[in-house]
Amino acid sequence: MKLDHLTLLRRDLAAFRDCLDGDLTATVEHCGGWTLADLAAHLGQGNLWAATAVTERRGDHRPPAPATGIGPWFTETAETLLEALDVDPATEAWTFAPPRTAGFWQRRRCLETVVHLWDAQHALGTAEPLDPALAGDGIAEVIEVFVPRMIKRGLAAEPVVAVRFTATDLGTSWMLGPGDPVAEIDGTAEELMLALWNRRPIAWERLTGDEAAARAALRGPLVP
Repeated sequence: MKLDHLTLLRRDLAAFRDCLDGDLTATVEHCGGWTLADLAAHLGQGNLWAATAVTERRGDHRPPAPATGIGPWFTETAETLLEALDVDPATEAWTFAPPRTAGFWQRRRCLETVVHLWDAQHALGTAEPLDPALAGDGIAEVIEVFVPRMIKRGLAAEPVVAVRFTATDLGTSWMLGPGDPVAEIDGTAEELMLALWNRRPIAWERLTGDEAAARAALRGPLVP
């Protein structure tokens, strides 16, 4: 299924902004003790970094942290990002992985935002279900983009066996590692994506096959 990442990004940035009307001191459980305000600063700075990657084709921009008014500041960063990304997806851009196009950032910022929107809503006790197709795209991105990047940066060992992830609500599978799978883990697309992003434990009780080999292959870290 082809996703309209830009439309989904616009929707989820607005939903994240709505979270900033809540308790900005709420602890974000899976982000190293950050508060919601810290999370907003991280996502907003990422918005500006990605916008510069498209408009100026460079990846060395270091946006400053917001001084005051996190809500209005975040809205400005979202508008800057959306304006930069409202181009032909084939437009050349700086990226940290192929393709070197604006389309990479349309997808990357969409998936970054959906994870952090879940973080924000979870912190406020208002987490909503993830769209299965979007969560499935998030699974694919971890396997296609982040695992190779973590290996290339020397932060993770290359898996020597393959594990299959199957989203039961999509009827779709993804393979992490080389060769035929030695094990399979199933679950909804949301469950699998959140597990890959360390937001919930991997459901080892639902694994079939060689658990020891699968644990070794997934030791990670798989994502930053």
